[in-house]
Amino acid sequence: MAVVSPRSYPPLPRSLFPAQAVILLLAIAAFFLETVRKIGCKHSLARTDASDAFFEDPNSLKKVPCPSIFDHAEKYLSLIVPAYNEEHRLPGALVEMMSYLQQRAATDKSFTYEVLIVDDGSFDKTSKVAFDFVRKYKIDNVRVLLLGRNHGKGEAIRKGMLHSRGELLLMLDADGATKITDLEKLESQIYALAEIRIDGKSPVGSSIDWKSKLLDIEVSVFGSRAHLEQQALATRKWYRNFLMKGFHLVVLFAAGPGIRDTQCGFKMFTRAAARKLFTNIRLKRWCFDVEIVYLCKWLNIPMSEVSVNWTEIPGSKVRLSSIVHMLFELMLIRLGYGFGIWKIYA
Repeated sequence: MAVVSPRSYPPLPRSLFPAQAVILLLAIAAFFLETVRKIGCKHSLARTDASDAFFEDPNSLKKVPCPSIFDHAEKYLSLIVPAYNEEHRLPGALVEMMSYLQQRAATDKSFTYEVLIVDDGSFDKTSKVAFDFVRKYKIDNVRVLLLGRNHGKGEAIRKGMLHSRGELLLMLDADGATKITDLEKLESQIYALAEIRIDGKSPVGSSIDWKSKLLDIEVSVFGSRAHLEQQALATRKWYRNFLMKGFHLVVLFAAGPGIRDTQCGFKMFTRAAARKLFTNIRLKRWCFDVEIVYLCKWLNIPMSEVSVNWTEIPGSKVRLSSIVHMLFELMLIRLGYGFGIWKIYA
């Protein structure tokens, strides 16, 4: 019986490996550029999308037309709360929120507000919890926007901003990690920057009624946990510190210096600033905060950081895979805006 020896193949030439590496790099670059292009196309459609036409009122069972960021403000303050599977953490945050807002409204008759909860495709009882608060506080004060499917925190906030009625718009997380009373710190800084924006300097005894011009002034103020960094470094696992340090370096590369804590979910905007920023924003998930910083710089919208009280609440949705996705989105920012694929509408 004849024995057939296994066929031997000649080794691949060494010159082939650099070529394979180049092909792989070109394929990765093509993937990134195609992703950037698709996001740009979807954004062009989303700018004119009017699919979110109504809010649901569980009390009257009627549909309330959605306002637009381009409409005149009807409230002093809008609070936008993105929520995804937050049936357990959302109630406590809303109770604290409504208690503060009602007390302030009782002492200041000019203070009006709305809370807009954006349910980002939750599959738990988040929407039920949210509508319970609509029933209790009425739809003029609490509204729920249902996105149907999960898009990401960035998209939930974008939708909420575009359908808000406030002169000032505050985004904040559904877990209540930041004290609601700290919004007054951001509010004070908004007015301080607005004064400088109008007069070109801090006015002393100025006759300009700058408060009445707040609607036309573009200002943004970001809550910051940077002052808690040393404490966080001491309590977190070493690999989480390593990942976060690396993430901050990439943020510096993508958006430049100026803001130490881009990821704090407590940010306030004037209506004019929100109109420009949230009609331009593309990213739907983790790094939309970094994109906001980039857009503020490009559009010359003044930014400021204010230290806030922050407590880590169990139930965070940030995982190791989230860090990888964040790095991916940061690369999209550099490619999209760096190559001029993403247009900025001023």
